Amino acid sequence: MDKKNALRAGAVAAGTTLMMLLMTSPALALTRDDGDDPGPGLSVIDTIGLFVVAPLVLFGVIAGLVMVLDKSKKQQA
Repeated sequence: MDKKNALRAGAVAAGTTLMMLLMTSPALALTRDDGDDPGPGLSVIDTIGLFVVAPLVLFGVIAGLVMVLDKSKKQQA
């Protein structure tokens, strides 16, 4: 009985995914809207800096502040 439920769940998930893929239309992204004014594109270095390096630095700063400002008492053995 469990195998039947798993098969049914997989079929529902696959059907839902297929319908979502069929209903999205990326071709609409090619038409420009009124007032659309895109800026210049990013270079590879800018993209890596913005989406890889900046979040890692921000994570490091937050983790460092949490560790430095930790007020919990250390247990002495």
